[in-house]
Amino acid sequence: MTISLHPLTLPAVLSPVLTPFTADGSPDAAKLLKQCKWLEANGVGQAIFGTNSEANSMSAPQKMATLTTLIEGGLNPEHLMPGTGATSIDATVNMTRHAVNHKCAGVLMLPPFYYKDVSDDGLFAYFSEVIQKVGSAALQIYIYNIPPVTKINLSLSLLERLAKEYPKTVVGMKDSSGDWAYTESVIKLLAPAGFRVYAGSEVFLMRALRAGGVGCISATANVNPKAIADLAAHWRESNADERQAGLDQIRGVFAKYQMIAGMKTAVAHFSKDPEWLKVRPPLMQLSADQQAQLLSELKQINFSMPGL
Repeated sequence: MTISLHPLTLPAVLSPVLTPFTADGSPDAAKLLKQCKWLEANGVGQAIFGTNSEANSMSAPQKMATLTTLIEGGLNPEHLMPGTGATSIDATVNMTRHAVNHKCAGVLMLPPFYYKDVSDDGLFAYFSEVIQKVGSAALQIYIYNIPPVTKINLSLSLLERLAKEYPKTVVGMKDSSGDWAYTESVIKLLAPAGFRVYAGSEVFLMRALRAGGVGCISATANVNPKAIADLAAHWRESNADERQAGLDQIRGVFAKYQMIAGMKTAVAHFSKDPEWLKVRPPLMQLSADQQAQLLSELKQINFSMPGL
């Protein structure tokens, strides 16, 4: 099996960008554009409409309109990997085609996550139908594996089958299984042919890069972008493991809280913009006590978000 290598424009680190919302619950595209530009300035690409973006609390038209606004606002589509997976093939096709038409470097595609205990044949049929209906040689799919949320496990044989059948289209994955043995097995099996594996957390960044992965797409790249991007750029240096420990410490603070609400608390605090606290139901903001506790813990480790 040979996968055609494409010019690699996507950075080694991407952030599933937090989405700011307006009072009526729609995405605030202007505020999101500013946030994405801050991430870009810190060396991090933007996997907008990911889990931490509250993507599944938004409609397909909302996401497509927001993507258009971001690119018209000057965001570099070569550093964009919008999430386009949905339970509906029609919605997935529409969002994916829209991303391709806007020349995004890739799309991050969830499997259809409503039905459980589905077969590999069924999952293959889903991705295959999406690819056929989008019908573009420019399409670059990164499969999004997040079984703690989807309750769907993507087998090695399914990934190998997709990469073999669509070598120029199914070009990589984000693995948020949290199971390093699985991530490593995907890298060993498929990376030699050019398949690009991103770990789903910077906790696995050094392990992924040393094994032959390409980087990470991580929640806390929203709040600690420069340090994560710097480690990815200098992972062969002698202090890399020490740097990794520093990243782990910061993630450990946020991991004590609901991650999305916690990161929005940090962004709201450091940007001095309380509008950032808004999350969409069923998620809830952190309580005032939780917010104070999180900010206190961040202060203790001298955490900041310069330039926000």
